[in-house]
Formats: sequence, C-alpha cells, structure tokens
Amino acid sequence: MNKQSRIGHFESWRLLTFYGMMIIVFSVIIYRLFDLQIIQGTDYLLMADENRLSVKNEPASRGNIYDRNGLLLAGNIPSYNISITPANLPEDEGSMQQIFRELSQIVGVPVSNNEVNDETVRAFTPCYTDFGITEIVEIGLTNAPYTPIQIKCDVPEEIAMTVKGRESNWPGVSVEITPIRDYPTGNLTSEVIGFLGPIPAIYEADYTEKGFVPGRDKVGYAGVEATMQDILAGTNGQRLVEVDVAGQEIRNIEEPKDAVPGNNIQLTIDTRLQLAARTALLEEIDFWNRWTGTTFSSNGVVIAVNPKTGEILAMVSYPNYENNRMARIIPGYYYAQLSTDPNRPLFNHAISAEHPPGSVFKMAAATGALNEGVVTAEKEIYDPGKITILQKFYENDPGVPKDYVCWNHSGHGIVDFVHGIALSCDVYFYKIGGGYPGEVDDGGLGIWRIGEYARALGYGQILGIELPGEAEGLIPDPTWKRINVGENWSTGDTYIGTMGQGFVLATPLQVLMSIATLANDGKLMRPTIIHEILDNQGNVIKPFEPEMIHDITVDPVINKYVDNVPTGEKITVQPYVIEKVQEGMRMVVTEGTVKKEFTGVTIPTAGKTGTAEYCDDIAQAQNRCQPGAWPAHAWYVGYAPYENPEIAVIAFVYGGTEGSQVAGPIVREVIKAYFNLKTGATP
Repeated sequence: MNKQSRIGHFESWRLLTFYGMMIIVFSVIIYRLFDLQIIQGTDYLLMADENRLSVKNEPASRGNIYDRNGLLLAGNIPSYNISITPANLPEDEGSMQQIFRELSQIVGVPVSNNEVNDETVRAFTPCYTDFGITEIVEIGLTNAPYTPIQIKCDVPEEIAMTVKGRESNWPGVSVEITPIRDYPTGNLTSEVIGFLGPIPAIYEADYTEKGFVPGRDKVGYAGVEATMQDILAGTNGQRLVEVDVAGQEIRNIEEPKDAVPGNNIQLTIDTRLQLAARTALLEEIDFWNRWTGTTFSSNGVVIAVNPKTGEILAMVSYPNYENNRMARIIPGYYYAQLSTDPNRPLFNHAISAEHPPGSVFKMAAATGALNEGVVTAEKEIYDPGKITILQKFYENDPGVPKDYVCWNHSGHGIVDFVHGIALSCDVYFYKIGGGYPGEVDDGGLGIWRIGEYARALGYGQILGIELPGEAEGLIPDPTWKRINVGENWSTGDTYIGTMGQGFVLATPLQVLMSIATLANDGKLMRPTIIHEILDNQGNVIKPFEPEMIHDITVDPVINKYVDNVPTGEKITVQPYVIEKVQEGMRMVVTEGTVKKEFTGVTIPTAGKTGTAEYCDDIAQAQNRCQPGAWPAHAWYVGYAPYENPEIAVIAFVYGGTEGSQVAGPIVREVIKAYFNLKTGATP
C-alpha cells in the first residue's frame, strides 16, 4: 500500500469515528429530550405549575360565644402587626436605612441586631425574634420578597395608627390587622369557655385537609372552644393565583372562594348567676380558711341546672385560670405554673374530678330499697349509733366481727324511711343496703341492685355534656373488684358502698343530675351547656331542644335481680317511690341535716347532704389518713321550689368536712341569687 492510500484509509477511519460519536451524542440528546418531554413531561409540567401557581389562604372569622342573656363571653378583637414587603422597599440603600431608623424609633425594634446564619435562621419566628429590622428584611428578601414579613406584632393601636399615617412615605411598610380571641369575663367563665392554641403537630395533617394553616390558625384547647371547634371556626377562603419567580402575584387562576365566618353560640350559662356562685364558693372557703387558721380548702365546685331541661345555669370549678393570658400566645411559664399546681386549675373539676360522693349517694339505695320492697315507707329501723356485722369474703367464711357507726354516735333511735333520709342516718342505710338479721332480711338491697339504681340516676356513665374531659365515675361490683383489685367482694364493701364510700366514685355533675332526676319526678335530662347556635347574622340555625335520657318511672332501665342474679327483665321505679324520696329530701331542710343553714329561707327547698371520707395522694402526703379520723369532702345538693323545681344546685368543697355546714350555705346563697335575679333584685 502506497503512502497516499495509507493516508486515505486513515482519514476514512477518523471520519467514521467522528460520525459515530456524533450519532451517539445526538441519540443521547434525542433520548433525553424524549424522556423529559414525553415520558416525564407530565411530571415536569406539574412541577412547573406548582412553581407558577400558589394557593393563598384567607382566614375565616371565628364565631362569638354568648351567655343565655346575650352577654359576650368570647369574641374577636383586632391585633395590629407591623410588616414590611421587602420587594417594595426603595432600591437606594440610604433611603431604605432611613425608613428602618424611623420605624425603629416608633416600634422599638432595633435597626440591626444578631447575625444571620443557618442556625439563627432556623430558629427565626416572626414576632418572636431578637433580629433587628435589617436582618428580618434580609430573611424575607431571600425567602419571599413579595410576601409581607412581620417586624413587630400586637402593637398598641396608637402605634399602629402612627405607622399607618406614614405608609405613603415608607414604601414597603404596612399595618396588618389580624383578629385575636378576647374573653371579656376572663376567669369567671374560663372553665366553660376554654382557650385557643396553635394546631398541635399530631393533628396538622387533619386540619390542613380541612383548609387550616398550621402556624397561623388556632384551634380550641379546652371548654366550648374545643368541643364546638367545627361550629365556631368557619371555613377559610382560598385563591389560586399565578406568581412570578419572585413570588409576586400576577392573576387569579380560578374564581376565589370567600371565607365563611364561623357560627355563633349562645350558652345556657347565666353570667350573673355564675358570679353569684363563684362568689359564694370563694367566700365560704375563705371564711373557713380564716376561721381555722389553716388552708382549710383551696378547691371546690358549684353547678346549677334546670332539672326540667338539663340547662346548666352556672358551672364553677375552682381554682381555674385566666384565659385572656393565653389569647395571643400560651406563655410557657404560665402553662408550667398551671400544670404543676396540685389543685389542677386546667382541670374542670365539675365534670372531670372523681370523688367519693358520700351520703348524697344514699338516694340511690333509698330509691332502690323502697322500689324493691326491701323496706316500706312506714317500716321503722332502730339506730343505736353502732352495729356489728360479720365481715365475710365468701359464702362459707365464718367472718370477723366489724363495727359500723353512725355519724351521730348516740344514734337516732327509731327511724322510718323519710327520717332516714332527713337525718342521713348511717345505720338505717347500712341495714337497708347490706341487710341486718331480724330487721332487714336477705342481705338488704345488695350491691348489684344498688348499682342498677345508681346508674338509672346518672352515676357511672358519661352524661354527654358538651365539654371535654367528662369522667365516667365508678359504680363497683364483685366482678370489678376481682378484676381490678384481685380480691373477693366483702360484706363491708356493700355496707360502705351504700354510703357512697369505699370504691364508689362520682363527678359533681353526676351527683347533681342524680338529685335533679329525683326532683324532676324521675326524668333524667341530658345536661347541656349549649342553648342555641346562630349564624353570623344572628339568625337561629339550631334552636334549643331539651333531651331526656330516660324516665325511670316509665322506661324499663333497671335490671331485675333475683338472688343477685339478673333475670333479663327490666323494671321501672314506681311514682310513689319518687314521691317518698322527695318527701325525705324536703325534710332534710325542714327537720334534718341543713335545718339550721336554711332557716329564714322563704323559698321551699329540698336537698341532701354528703360528708365523704377520703384518702388520696394529697391527704397521704399531709399524713392526714389516720384510722378513725380521715379527712372528708363536703357535699350538698339542693333544689327549689320544692313542688315545681326550677333550679338544682350542687356545692362541693374538697376537704371541706361537713356537707351541711360548709357546702349547704353555698347552695343556699346560689338559690337565693337565682330567685333575686328573677325578680330583678340584687343577687
């Protein structure tokens, strides 16, 4: 091969190689274009749209909460925030810094403070930062230059108006007006109203799906604000807009959806009666604290209800909290203070606290014993002040003698049904509840049937009030004890269970509704805090309708037992039984345990006292659980007028000892205030 041929062959090889490489390169490019535009084209188009489109969420106005007379209990007031839109600031650095200096003098935020770095930016939160104006604007300029960024939040109105008046000279500076929650009655009603807080992280996905914005929108954390969240919150508005690369809005893509304001709620609470109830409770506790020279008590409850409708007229849980202190943010130090307080002010004691109800619970045994024929109304039982029974844990147990004493150690002598109630005679109820040879045979009413009548009156169940945290209480029986305590039921368990002691637990609301049911001729109404729901124009969209859970004289809700075995048959309570129980409760006031406390009250009332021994963690820490001298809670439930009750009131004082002396006067004052308000007199 000559030289020329070799050169030609070489050049052809190089040319073919070049062409081959070009084909490969163009193939890769073509494939990549095909992949980007055809295979992944839809995905990239969506990504482009996401960058081009932005959803703007407009907050809805939260509904107001009123009392039954139209008094505002929770509403919205304006909060003024000073903001800067970085993209609208002057381009000239000197002019921009001049605006910062002038603004700094008015709002109190330094022109420059702290260093912008990855760590400080991660911790940055508008309104709650130590950055200066320059640094805040720098962060906003980097993230979203056309989005206003807050410099100072919740400034006084006069400062906001000063800034507003200079907006024309300060391009980029603006005043934002945002609503915040306001509670005009504060801690007078906070246990009922509750408060708002940021959306919890665990629920962010759920709320986001509903159109809420985490970090901006607030939700109910307690009280009606929590349980009626969906009704009060309304629906946020939305706009789908096109934005440029800097985030500036160009146009609306779809028709905007306007925000829908939340509905308003009118409660059953009468704030005037709420004040009277709270005042009566605090004054009584303060009196006994001063009289004893100790912290006699620092915890109590007062609830008032209309027995015929279930409307809660007042609900006081003491101590509580000041919900206005949590309207803008929930201060960490204040929340920690409330959380560590042994009296649990964040806890609604009226519906959530479970305590032994004591002698108020005797009304379940009284109703059952008379209805089941364990005793007759005329049967007389002897109270010597003390009885001795054989404490047995199983049928063939030989037993151990155990004494049970009456609160009146001298005894009440011969006692019939109504006097047993009026005098709260312990021995009478020991005998009808657990039996006594020669007087009440066959073991008395027994714990199984006591439980049936207790539940018929509202114990041991959620009653359904529209507040969070309602507790179920506890009506024990032998099965429960074997499972939870690991012991057999004893004879003594029945005796003390009849008295509302031992394992029996109830909330103040349950105790109140049990007596309200008897006052209402056997009709157990569902307790409610909601009177009406109204739209934002004041039109009623859900009027009040009382709800009856059951009527124990008509609805068969009580299991029939024979030899402690349920037969499957359900029975009712005879109306005459209710009448005799009411007669006994009337005698409590006229001749019985609160005769002294209600002397001079012209309105005919009836009721039942309770003094319940306890030994909880607090009492143990104070070394107060001494045998034979345990501390006791004070209970009293009263209703009026006796013949046609309009109101039933419960007072509970933690560690208050005697129900008649401590709780009785509180109920008396609340009942008097109710009727004074009806006549227009000063409560």
